[in-house]
Amino acid sequence: MRAKVIIIGAGFGGLNAAKALAKASVDVLLIDRHNYHTFSPLLYQVATCGLEPEEIAYPVRGIFRHQSNLTFLMADVISIDPRTKALRVLFNEQERTEHYDYLLVAAGSTTNFFNTPGLDEYAFELKTLNDAVLIRNHILTLFEYAGWTDDEQRKALKTLVVVGGGPTGLETAGALFELYQHVLSKEYPYLRDQQPHVILVEATDRLLAPYPESLQEAALKQLESLGVEVILNNPVQKVTADAVYLKDGQVIPSATLIWSAGVKASPLAQMLGVELQRGGRVPVLPTLQVSGLDDVYVVGDMAYLLDADNQPYPQMIPVAQQQGKLAAKNIIRRLRSEDEAVFKFVDRGIMATIGRSRAVAYIYNRIPLKGYIAWVAWLVLHLISLMGFRNRVNVLVNWIWNYFTYDRSIRVIFKHGASSNRHEAG
Repeated sequence: MRAKVIIIGAGFGGLNAAKALAKASVDVLLIDRHNYHTFSPLLYQVATCGLEPEEIAYPVRGIFRHQSNLTFLMADVISIDPRTKALRVLFNEQERTEHYDYLLVAAGSTTNFFNTPGLDEYAFELKTLNDAVLIRNHILTLFEYAGWTDDEQRKALKTLVVVGGGPTGLETAGALFELYQHVLSKEYPYLRDQQPHVILVEATDRLLAPYPESLQEAALKQLESLGVEVILNNPVQKVTADAVYLKDGQVIPSATLIWSAGVKASPLAQMLGVELQRGGRVPVLPTLQVSGLDDVYVVGDMAYLLDADNQPYPQMIPVAQQQGKLAAKNIIRRLRSEDEAVFKFVDRGIMATIGRSRAVAYIYNRIPLKGYIAWVAWLVLHLISLMGFRNRVNVLVNWIWNYFTYDRSIRVIFKHGASSNRHEAG
């Protein structure tokens, strides 16, 4: 009888694991709450009117159409019982039990607000396609609402705050500034004589912590040359509907705060019944098995594994991709009664775009790039990483259009099916 492998999560870790099992003599069940895979590095472009949601998503069933040993199930996982090797799933108010021989959990992460007052109620996340559309709708609605207010009220409406000095924070802040400067300020008469006000707040004294100091400084200079105000070493203490309060007492009048300052493991980690590590991550062996659960593997943002410097591997896409592949191959090795391999991360580099012709990159941890060259490298890498030829063509056309016209064509306020506890103007 063939072994059954259940994979939870159709993100980068789960997809790579599923593909690695394509030729194995196993039956694979892939479970995700969505029927599509999201190319999350470009979520900020959906949020800032640069791309449509469907241009960075691809149907899971389409990805695995030709993989005969895989079945996809759209569902929420509501419980996991490692003792009986069973999990309960829910879809459209219907429940059922699925049994496994091996379980691979790649459910990713959720936003960590660090118990900061007001953040859960008033801050915007940028983790899903729905989050990105909510931000887009919110910003466009704010600028429409500004036409109904006086100058003093407009100041808070038009001040956009992004928190987090990592790649997502920089990319979002830069894209927001360009949207404001090149598009919105030309279409709203009451904005034409006012400068865009986008603020990036970072709790530590530097941006892009994993990068070399020279690239950190380059990123700061590029952001400031674009026009983004950068506040360092000053964490957010509290957020209300119309203001952001910083540790030093500074109050920023704003109706928009986009939070990209931290993540924690998916709540599914708690279902495994093991003692969790920092950020709710699951402790795993170098083989990516969960400590104490021989037939359960955890990869990506959920996994807690120390590297050669005694630091946990970062919650980054390349780590998830490589861990997903290794975990799947280790399951195959076990079925063949072979020794399992241990995880060794191959770091091909990191990069972040800041705006039009602005970026920084560190290739293979020895080649620093900045400015236009880094920006082109970022564009090429992300374009070829997208799934689906049609998506690549659509994104390329949008990028070319945006570059030569300074325009963002996707500016429709579309709220059908979207819901959030985040406040809206008016």
